[in-house]
Amino acid sequence: MTEQENINYKRIAEAIAYIKANFKSQPNLDEVAKEVNLSPFHFQRLFSEWAGTSPKKFLQYTTVEYAKTLLKENQATLFETTHEAGLSGTGRLHDLFINIEGMTPAEYKNGGKALTINYTFAESPFGDILVASTEKGICYMAFSDNEAVAFSMMQNHFPNAYFKQNTDLIQQNALYIFSQDWSKLNEIKLHLKGTDFQLKVWETLLKIPLGQLTTYGAIANQIESPNASRAVGTAIGHNPVAFLIPCHRVIQSTGVFGGYMWGNTRKTAIIGWEGAKKQLEF
Repeated sequence: MTEQENINYKRIAEAIAYIKANFKSQPNLDEVAKEVNLSPFHFQRLFSEWAGTSPKKFLQYTTVEYAKTLLKENQATLFETTHEAGLSGTGRLHDLFINIEGMTPAEYKNGGKALTINYTFAESPFGDILVASTEKGICYMAFSDNEAVAFSMMQNHFPNAYFKQNTDLIQQNALYIFSQDWSKLNEIKLHLKGTDFQLKVWETLLKIPLGQLTTYGAIANQIESPNASRAVGTAIGHNPVAFLIPCHRVIQSTGVFGGYMWGNTRKTAIIGWEGAKKQLEF
């Protein structure tokens, strides 16, 4: 990002944090703009450029009551229409064919020994992101507020792999997801290190449509382990691929958004952004 883009991103992040903390009072445009030291006009324009919708609409998509409505309305059909043939439209993440391939037992056990992993830092609507790939697919993707910390976390995930800073076609294809130019996307392949249970949970997350939310308990029921909500939460917390595997779409049954590995403000931003984008499609 340029210096100005970074400043704008931080201002929008501050605005989102304020909206999240004060949603019960439904703050108006002037109030939120004042919080980030911008005029209402400038703030409205900047926010709309970033989120694709007005602050008022964004607030709607990030309140607990709206989250509860989404859960109530979509509970019965949340997973039914996801991977069926003939899905309507092309502007939805769940229309994509994302294939997960688990690493072999040897690759899993030895921390990625003999694996060559390409990685690069890129920009996204939600801040900088680290994306990494093997010859088989995306193996790691994380929002990066600090490049050194992000790289260290990736190394901890694959302690014995060989890392090369190099942008490849696998990464470029995956990053098109943020521009929502679905016509440029080929099949996205993920090459993941995880237990059988984790892989099953991550595959289930891919079935949550854009702009919709579900709960940990619903995921547990979907994988036929109704008493495993806590284990599901742990598996979601270990998701190695931000955004592509949409763990941000899982919230508490009360409607509270809950935690997120890459920050609660970022989770709120993504949920609001996706809800607004979906609304704009119709």
